[in-house]
Amino acid sequence: MPDLSAALRARIAAHGPLPLEAFMAEAAAAYYAEGRAFGRDGDFVTAPEISQVFGELVGLWCALRWIAMGRPARVLVCECGPGRGTLIADFLRAARSVPGFAAAIELHLVETSAALRRAQAEALGATPARWHESLGTVPGDAPLLLVANEFLDALPVRQLVRRGGLWRAVRVGLAEGAFVAVDGPETLPPPDLLAALPPPEEGCVIEHRPAAEDFARDLGRRLADQGGAALILDYGPAASGYGDSLQAVRRHRFAPPLEAPGTADLTAHVDFARIAAAARPAAAFGPAPQGRWLLAMGIRERTAQLAAHATPEQAKALASGAARLCEAPAMGRLFKALALLPPGAAAPEGFGNP
Repeated sequence: MPDLSAALRARIAAHGPLPLEAFMAEAAAAYYAEGRAFGRDGDFVTAPEISQVFGELVGLWCALRWIAMGRPARVLVCECGPGRGTLIADFLRAARSVPGFAAAIELHLVETSAALRRAQAEALGATPARWHESLGTVPGDAPLLLVANEFLDALPVRQLVRRGGLWRAVRVGLAEGAFVAVDGPETLPPPDLLAALPPPEEGCVIEHRPAAEDFARDLGRRLADQGGAALILDYGPAASGYGDSLQAVRRHRFAPPLEAPGTADLTAHVDFARIAAAARPAAAFGPAPQGRWLLAMGIRERTAQLAAHATPEQAKALASGAARLCEAPAMGRLFKALALLPPGAAAPEGFGNP
């Protein structure tokens, strides 16, 4: 988006380099406002678009959580970052197969893009839903079943680089008109993050996400207060570590992360350990590799069931999609599932001990 690039250049020229997280937030807002990111004709394909079974199994997992809660007459189903509505449409189809579950659902979607809200409404058809700018306005008067698939990775990331024995915030400046990463002022990482890591080396980068951790804190408090469950599916390491994971994808290919903000999907790895810690007092289970979780939830069986009533071409596509979601080291291992439940809860379906 030339206008965004020009505006950011003017801000940097007038006020100096921008914090990386501010640059990323501006780029993400502009990018998702267009509503053209998803699918084979967009920049990237998410798991729900690879196979309908993905969203169905997410719906089944939430249905089992609803049953475990005693089948409450009203439950708030909330998806954060619903994309084009593919996952929630598949979720609701699975929900209708569980007696009483669909009737209990009050649907809430956290989405800031007007274009994507329109796509979601089209995918939902006659199913009523309420849209929100953030989790903060989702009601708190009933159990919550929250799903966040590839939501946290797009939230702004803060990077610090080790220079001369000091941590310096990474900022975005200009060099011959191009956006470049530059060292900013001395900034200390969160003490608990450093405590979990070996001594840093010169030039190493550390990342954390204040916005994602704030989201997890709110979510953890909600689960403790109103009950329910949350399922977070995203990509990143199970344990905290050093490294620059910022990446951009445009037309299904990697692109320079700082080039042409607002025209590519700009993301970074999710630190699942910090998300789980921020969500306390909620109990965390996982993260489990996505492939293992899908296999435990029955992706093979459901795929075979669908294939038995499909054309040969459709059956081949179903098998290919299931394999892509489960194979390592790509989506099956790099992508992970993290469950959050109220304090003291037992391990949910698809997960081991916390």
